[in-house]
Amino acid sequence: MLKEQARVVALERGAIWVETVQLSTCGSCKAKKGCGQALLAGLGAEPNYLRVLLDDNSSSRYRLNQSVTIGLPESIVVRASLFLYLLPLALMMIFAAVAQYLFTSELLTILMAVCGLLGGGLLVRFFSDKYKNDQRFQPKVVEEESLAFKELSNVAYESTP
Repeated sequence: MLKEQARVVALERGAIWVETVQLSTCGSCKAKKGCGQALLAGLGAEPNYLRVLLDDNSSSRYRLNQSVTIGLPESIVVRASLFLYLLPLALMMIFAAVAQYLFTSELLTILMAVCGLLGGGLLVRFFSDKYKNDQRFQPKVVEEESLAFKELSNVAYESTP
C-alpha cells in the first residue's frame, strides 16, 4: 500500500478533505545532488488536496489540522496508470492503422490518429467521472493521530508559565 502523510483541511458528510505535499524520493537516491530532480521538486512542491471518502460516513471523529496517513493499494495505482496512459495511445495506433489500411492519404492517417488519441482521452474522462465515488479507487485513512493525546499535549503547553 502506498502511504502519504496528510493534514485534514475540511470536513463534510461522509468525507474529509486532506492536504498533502508531494515530495520526491531524492532522499533515498544515490545520485543526491548530481541530479536536478531535487531542485525541480523543491521549486514545485505545492500542496495537493484530496477528498477521502469515509467507510462509516462519519467525519465527526476528525478535526481540522489533524494529521492522518492515507493509503492507496499499489494495484489500483498500476491499473489506473496503465489505463490512463495506454488507452489513448492504443486507440491512436488502432485508428492510424485502420486509416492507413483504408485510405492511402497520409493526412487522413494523421487526422484519424489524432481522433483516436482524443477519443481515448474522452473515454478516460468518462470512466474517471463514472468511478470517482467508488470506494475501491479512493484513498483511505489508514492511520490517524490520536485526538486525546493532541488535546492533552496542548493543555500541558498552555498551562505552563
